[in-house]
Amino acid sequence: MSAPGRPTGYRVRRVTTSRAGGVSKPPYDAFNLGDHVGDSPADVAANRRRLAEKIGLTPDRLVFMDQIHGRTVTVVDGSVRETVPATDALVTTERDLALVVLAADCVPVLLSDDHAGVIAAVHAGRIGARVGIVPRVLDAMVAAGASVSRIEGFLGPAAGGEDYEVPAAMQRDVEAHLPGSATRTRKGTPGLDIRAGLRRQLLEAGVAGVAVDPRETITDRTLFSHRRGAPTGRHAGVIWMDTSGARS
Repeated sequence: MSAPGRPTGYRVRRVTTSRAGGVSKPPYDAFNLGDHVGDSPADVAANRRRLAEKIGLTPDRLVFMDQIHGRTVTVVDGSVRETVPATDALVTTERDLALVVLAADCVPVLLSDDHAGVIAAVHAGRIGARVGIVPRVLDAMVAAGASVSRIEGFLGPAAGGEDYEVPAAMQRDVEAHLPGSATRTRKGTPGLDIRAGLRRQLLEAGVAGVAVDPRETITDRTLFSHRRGAPTGRHAGVIWMDTSGARS
C-alpha cells in the first residue's frame, strides 16, 4: 500500500554516454566527464554542462562521485552541491536528480525500483565487485523503500572477458567472491568478465531482471578504456526519475 499522496510509479530514465560530442582535447577526446584524469577543468565542466542540457536538467542536478573502488554506499538528496567524496554508489528517492557513475573499463551499474521510486548508480570494477558493492547497494535501496523483487538492473559498457586478461591467481580470487566472472580470453589465457559475475549475483539476489549493454570498452574505440590506453577520459552511466513521468 502506498503512502497517501505519494505517486505509485515513476518514469526512470537511463543514459550511457560515449566519447563523441564533447570539447576535450586528446587524449581525452572528446566527451570526457572525469575531472580526475588530467583533463582541462574547463573542458570537463563544459562537457558536464552539455550532459545536463541534453537530459533536460540543470548542472546542479547531476550528482558525481569520488570513486575509490570500495563498497561505500551514499544516500543523497537534492541538497548535494559537490562531488560526493569517497563512495562508489549513490542511492536516491529524489526526482529530477541524476546519479552519475564514471567508467573506462569498470562496470557502470544502474538499478531502479520504478514502483517505489528508488534508484541507484554503482561503480563496480574488479575490486569493488569482489568486495561486494552490489549487495550493499541492494540493502540500501531496500532501506529506502525498494523491494528486491521489483528492482531492475542495467550493466553498461565494460571490459569483456575475451580481452580482460589477468593473472591466474587473481582470476581464482575474484571467482571465489564473484562466481561466474572467470573466463578465458581470446588468447586462451585467464580472464575476467565482471559483468557476467554481477549479472549472476543480481539475479541470484532475486532482482526482476538485468539488461546488459553488449559493448566492450577495450576494443570499442567509441568508448574510453583505461586498459587500452591511459591517460584517457571517462564515459558515464546516468539514471534519474523524470518528473513528467510520475503516475498517481
